[in-house]
Amino acid sequence: MYLLIVTGLSGAGKSLALRCLEEQGYFCVDNLPSSMLQEFVNTCNSATPSIQKAAVTIDSRESLLSHSSASIAAAFDALDVSYEMLFLDTRDDVLMKRYNEVRRRHPLGEAGDAATGVKRERVFLQPLRDRANYILDTSDVKPKDFPGLIAKVLPEYECKCMTLLFCSFGYKRGVPVDADFVLDMRFIPNPFYIPELRPLSGLDAAVQEFVLEQPSVTPFFDGVEQMLRKLIPLYEEQDKHILRICFGCTGGRHRSVAAAEELARRFVDSGMNVRIYHRDLTTEATDIHERFEKG
Repeated sequence: MYLLIVTGLSGAGKSLALRCLEEQGYFCVDNLPSSMLQEFVNTCNSATPSIQKAAVTIDSRESLLSHSSASIAAAFDALDVSYEMLFLDTRDDVLMKRYNEVRRRHPLGEAGDAATGVKRERVFLQPLRDRANYILDTSDVKPKDFPGLIAKVLPEYECKCMTLLFCSFGYKRGVPVDADFVLDMRFIPNPFYIPELRPLSGLDAAVQEFVLEQPSVTPFFDGVEQMLRKLIPLYEEQDKHILRICFGCTGGRHRSVAAAEELARRFVDSGMNVRIYHRDLTTEATDIHERFEKG
């Protein structure tokens, strides 16, 4: 049996993640106390037929049961089944907006206050975040796009081979909190200011050629590739199965996208397991369209 423990900040999307996992064939239970984990595992193993994949959410509400982060971790360590942990993180400003929009009480806040609740929750959950196998940033993910985000990680949950996730993003929307490496592509000219390239993206050949023909770019990519090839075996020794390499530019549509595509191509050609995620590609396209339509 394989067990996935989903945890993270209140409002980061744990219930959405659980629904996605359920659609993928996982037997799911929401908000299970950590003290009942082993009993849950025993129940799954004794089922006929036995349950092969299960997922549970465990979060900061454990503190209301007088459980500490240490006691939760101890419950994890006592399990007699293979498990991994997925931690969902979100920027504080996004969490505050979500709570204000739905007028929810925060479980750890003073009189339900979201600001104090988020602050306390981060402190309580940090030890669990440090133990997580996978960390996903849901700050800019819309509910309808959530299944796609989970699907990008799901295939790797039961795969012990290293997967490289090359991500592009725009600094104007914040740095991904789940990044292992952040590489800034703003040292090269911005295709946004070239009229014929502006409506295109880093997925288009014209933008890719523009980025790759910059004198400093090939040596930069060569250096990044060499660094990663040296570090990947060291991460594998530490049982790290997903390495997130994030390229940023101003909007996340041109330079960073082209960079992620180029590095991904290099590692695909050498037989590595590679995935690509362009976080702000479509959002920035909408922003550009609205700006110039209004102009």
